[in-house]
Amino acid sequence: MPTFTALTTLEGKDQAERLGEAMENLVPEPTGVGVFEIEDGSGLWEVGAYFTEEPDVASLALLEAAFGIKPFAVSELPETDWVAHVKRELVPVQAGRFFVYGSHDADQVPADCEPLLIEAAMAFGTGHHGTTLGCLKAVDRLAAEGFVGQNVADIGCGTAVLGMAAARIWPNPVLASDIDEVAVDVAIANVKANDLDGRVICVEAAGFAHDALQAKTPYDLVFANILKAPLVGLAPEMGQNIATQGYAILSGILNEQADEVVSAYAENGFSVHTREEIGEWTTLTLQRG
Repeated sequence: MPTFTALTTLEGKDQAERLGEAMENLVPEPTGVGVFEIEDGSGLWEVGAYFTEEPDVASLALLEAAFGIKPFAVSELPETDWVAHVKRELVPVQAGRFFVYGSHDADQVPADCEPLLIEAAMAFGTGHHGTTLGCLKAVDRLAAEGFVGQNVADIGCGTAVLGMAAARIWPNPVLASDIDEVAVDVAIANVKANDLDGRVICVEAAGFAHDALQAKTPYDLVFANILKAPLVGLAPEMGQNIATQGYAILSGILNEQADEVVSAYAENGFSVHTREEIGEWTTLTLQRG
């Protein structure tokens, strides 16, 4: 099935969001509309839509006139077997003692590692992204320092790769949660594929708002690899649900956003234990005083 895109850029969040809403009413109807800030300091926003048939040029022209924007760039995307593509590109990742791989690379797993199997079809949160890699390196460092996680949670778990990493090296079960039902299903599938049934328990929840999570508070380690805004919003809950001297490993933070996250957590009793930049992303290991 062909896929077409129509993309443009304009200034201002409000204007961009209004354009995105207007594009949802186009005929033919788009299969998805995205509104994203271009993170280059320009103040521009990209607005685009995906279609399964060629979009109507006249309708796009009306939007261009109504919003005073430059013409949409309309393109047809080539059909791609994305799973096959990811398998070609997704090489194994070593993060300290952890080795993240797909089943197509099972023959490359070293004997002296903690293996974490994440299939190419479930490629978000594989360890290749600087955020996930940073979190894996952070927990490896804590373990090397002698820390043993007795009560661990992975909030916004995605593939549950971080929760599984903790379960690989420490004895007690780990709780993994995500606000997205599909992510929870993916996490459960990954837990089974890694023979960690009963060692990582996956639930659907926003933050710590679940009976299973509340039953085990306070935690001595919590992962949260999400984004800056929800991390800042989660800071008071982290302060309430992490034990004194416990740790939070946080990522999904652009380098220039890290100080704001540190400040929000400092207000809730945390100090920086370690801080690492990988590419444009920062991973924070914070300790509650």
